[in-house]
Amino acid sequence: MSDQRCGFFAVIGASNAGKSTLVNALVGAKVAIVTPKVQTTRTRIIGIAQEGDAQLVFIDTPGIFAPRRRLDRAMVNAAWSGAGDADVVVLLVDAERAQGEPDPLTQTIVERLKDQGRRAILVLNKVDVAARETLLPLASSLDGEGLFDRIFMVSALTGDGLDDLRHYLIAQAPPGPWHYPPDQVAHLPLRLLAAEITREQLYLQLREELPYAATVETEGWEDFKNGDVKIVQAVIVAREGQKAIVLGKGGTRIKALSEAARRELTNVLGRRVHLFLTVIVREDWDNDPERYRAIGLEFGE
Repeated sequence: MSDQRCGFFAVIGASNAGKSTLVNALVGAKVAIVTPKVQTTRTRIIGIAQEGDAQLVFIDTPGIFAPRRRLDRAMVNAAWSGAGDADVVVLLVDAERAQGEPDPLTQTIVERLKDQGRRAILVLNKVDVAARETLLPLASSLDGEGLFDRIFMVSALTGDGLDDLRHYLIAQAPPGPWHYPPDQVAHLPLRLLAAEITREQLYLQLREELPYAATVETEGWEDFKNGDVKIVQAVIVAREGQKAIVLGKGGTRIKALSEAARRELTNVLGRRVHLFLTVIVREDWDNDPERYRAIGLEFGE
């Protein structure tokens, strides 16, 4: 009789709480992009870790926020869909930003989980930079909601507290066969993963210069016999002025972006990457069903 266990854990929370950083740390590999820009994660990303007989499947979800546009609504719906598919819901809260009491968005998430009859575990993140005197009041306030089975205080960035969290999650994995091969760390099409890595560099390099509504699509992928791979991608923006920002004077920005993305792709894929980027203007791209399919979202209402 097999002793295998497999658990699905949805990591939800407000934007920039550190969900992708936490999932990457628990998996032990980069499976989700991380930038300081809010709402960086746009679709559900699966990260997979093996711990003894247990396989832990982490669902990294988009940040939950008050949606204003179709793209916003699709991202929030993806987050709640991920929570619905999980054995255990992990609510991640930015302890530094909370400053001792739950922010209104976290309170809204708590209320929705209660309305759904879900239990959860609470993870207070960024304890390495949060004021110590605010941690216990924050934990006490949220514990009073009667929603959480356990509370953990961690730093996803430094790794503090992650061992205790990992051991608890292992114990929660129900008996059953593994859903993924033991050497697999992510469940995301390579073309989409490559596009996400380039989008990460786009956000990291341009910061506030580029509006949030930009995306990257992988248009071509060619494997070579020597192990190299040729990747052709389009950076999609909504206006000509945004295209000029991405290109930079004399093409300097797009060259730097391509070099940084190529290095990161080589590291993640473990093979030499030949990356070719173009910049395309598609007005109102965030209302195009085809673009939603390309980034793994439901078009919705």
